[in-house]
Amino acid sequence: MPQPRKRARRYDSEKTRAAVTAQFAHVRQAVEGLTPEQLALPTRLGEWTVRELAAHIALVLRSVVRGVAAPEPAARDVVLLDWPAATRGFAGAVDEDTRELAEWAGEAGGLRELYARTAEEFAGALAAAPDERLIVTRFGGMPLGDFLVTRTVELTVHTDDLNAAAGLAVPHDRQALAACTRVLADALASKAPGGSVELRVPPYAVVQCVEGPRHTRGTPPNVVETDPLTWARLATGRTPWREALAEARLQASGDRADLAPWLPVLG
Repeated sequence: MPQPRKRARRYDSEKTRAAVTAQFAHVRQAVEGLTPEQLALPTRLGEWTVRELAAHIALVLRSVVRGVAAPEPAARDVVLLDWPAATRGFAGAVDEDTRELAEWAGEAGGLRELYARTAEEFAGALAAAPDERLIVTRFGGMPLGDFLVTRTVELTVHTDDLNAAAGLAVPHDRQALAACTRVLADALASKAPGGSVELRVPPYAVVQCVEGPRHTRGTPPNVVETDPLTWARLATGRTPWREALAEARLQASGDRADLAPWLPVLG
C-alpha cells in the first residue's frame, strides 16, 4: 500500500525572511574582501571558480527580485517538497546565467556593486509582496514564502562551498541552517516514504523514511544521525555516504540504515 503524503511543514515567514537576509549579508561581507587570487580559485562545483560561485549566490536572491517583479502566474506549479528534485532539470540554464552574471561583474569591484544592488532590490521585493503571492520561478509558479525557504537551502549550501573553496569561515545563520536542514530531511522522507528508518539531524530535524517495518515505540531499530552541515553535504551530493561513514561524520545503526540509494535529494 502506498504511503500517504505527509502534511507539509510550515515555516515562520518572519524568521525565513530574516534568515535569507542575514545569510546573504554574511556572504556579502566575505565576498567584498576577496582578492583577485581568491576569486580565481577552483571550487567543488565543476568548472566554476570562486568568482562564478560568488555571482551565483547573488543570483539566488536576484531570482526572488525577478519573480516578484514579473506578473503573477495563473497557477501554482510546484510545491516545496517537489523543488529539490526539480532542480536537476535546470542545471544548464543556471550555469549559463551564472557565467553571464560573473562576466558582467568582472573583478571584486563589480561583485561589490552587484551585491549592494542585489541586497537593496531584494529588500524592496520583500516589502512589495506577501508570502502567499505566487511568483515566477524557473520551476513554475510558487508562493513567495515557499520560494524563500528554498533560498535558505541555496544560501546555506553555497556558503559552505565558498568556505571550502576560499578557506573562509563565513558563518551560517541559525535559522537559515535550520530551514535548510528541514527541507532536505523532508525531501528525503518524500523521496523514500516509510517508517523503518529514523533520520536525526539535531537540533533541527527528525524524520521517518524508507519503506519497511514501521517503528512505533522505544528505540528505533534503524537510526541515522548526523550534524546539519554534514547532512546538507550528503543531501546535495557534496559528500558521499561511505566517506561520511568512514570519517565518523554520521552514525548509522540497523540493517536498513543505509540511505545511499536515495541520495542526493537535491540536484
